[in-house]
Amino acid sequence: MREIRSAAMVVNAKSRKGQKLFKKACAAMKGLPYPVDARAVEDPRKLEPTLRDVLAAKPDLVILGGGDGTISGLVDLLVGHDVVLGVLPLGTANSFSRTLGIPRTVEGAVEVIRAGHTRRIDLGMIDNDYFANCAAMGISPQIAETVPHGLKKVLGMVGYLGWASYQFGRFRPFTLHVDTGEIKRKLKVVEVRISNGPYHGGTWLVDEASVNSGEIVVQAVRGHYKRKLAYNWLASILGLKARHHDTISFSGARVRIDTEPRLPISIDGEVLARTPVTARIAPGAIEVMAPEPPPPPPSAAVEPPPA
Repeated sequence: MREIRSAAMVVNAKSRKGQKLFKKACAAMKGLPYPVDARAVEDPRKLEPTLRDVLAAKPDLVILGGGDGTISGLVDLLVGHDVVLGVLPLGTANSFSRTLGIPRTVEGAVEVIRAGHTRRIDLGMIDNDYFANCAAMGISPQIAETVPHGLKKVLGMVGYLGWASYQFGRFRPFTLHVDTGEIKRKLKVVEVRISNGPYHGGTWLVDEASVNSGEIVVQAVRGHYKRKLAYNWLASILGLKARHHDTISFSGARVRIDTEPRLPISIDGEVLARTPVTARIAPGAIEVMAPEPPPPPPSAAVEPPPA
């Protein structure tokens, strides 16, 4: 367990629930045995300058509050610093916190920080951009590029799903080219997930992906018709084994990806790249506060063979 003597908290107060929960987080942290420099940032353009200012003071712990986009957008600044990341899941899907097993309440997340257990995890990379959880091609970036400003904040998941349904009607399948260095494939797909963790959109989708695997996973949902994507998401939400019927996964330390036509890529909900790209893994890139894993079950007693 690492000793923490000072901490800073940067909260994206424009994320859903951010403004409402900032004071709640401050109150929950009053019992921590070290000071916390708490800052609420209402203008997302000021998040990076605020975090740079925080890091200049060299805290032992930096707590980021927001959704997956906030975490991925700021995690680049933590790489190379001797600092632990704490997470307050204040977004809609909170896939990264789900991957780490962090409770999705302010009080639960603060209790994880209070417990002080840390682990070192991998980060994904799209070219030179680090990301925490998952990047995607297909309907996700199409939604992210077009969703009206503030819709998720005002209407939450219901508004977001309504807009997603509208964009689904305008969506078209595409051709994926993938090269792992050992395998080259060309296939017709309806979605591609580039994963450092199993969750995407708050749903468990990519079984093979882990923040400690040392490999990036590219999962493609195969199909010539977009109904395949709707079926895959429904099966995934319901936890059915059928969610694997139309998927194929490629993994490695580095995977080259291209599409026909060239497409945008959303990285944890924010459109930040376009194909072609190289997806890769940054092993053990950061240290995070996370629940301590349960101890392994005791080995079953082995009876000696009869005499």
